[in-house]
Amino acid sequence: MSEIQSNAELNCEGMNCPLPILKTKKTIDSMESGQVLKMTATDPGSVNDMDSWSKRTGNEVVSHSESGGVHTFMIMKK
Repeated sequence: MSEIQSNAELNCEGMNCPLPILKTKKTIDSMESGQVLKMTATDPGSVNDMDSWSKRTGNEVVSHSESGGVHTFMIMKK
């Protein structure tokens, strides 16, 4: 499987809820439909937060992975 390419990156490592969601929303709002944001976060709560946020906004979490306590989300703007 080929790796998803991102159009923008956002580092939210070390931030706690709700900062990763707020920063993700602000960045996604400035992007065009179909573009992908790569967001990294260390807050374990960000997994549930991103799931809820994507369902509420219609933006799609294309992939999520975790390595060494860092969660990486690939989010496509709708």
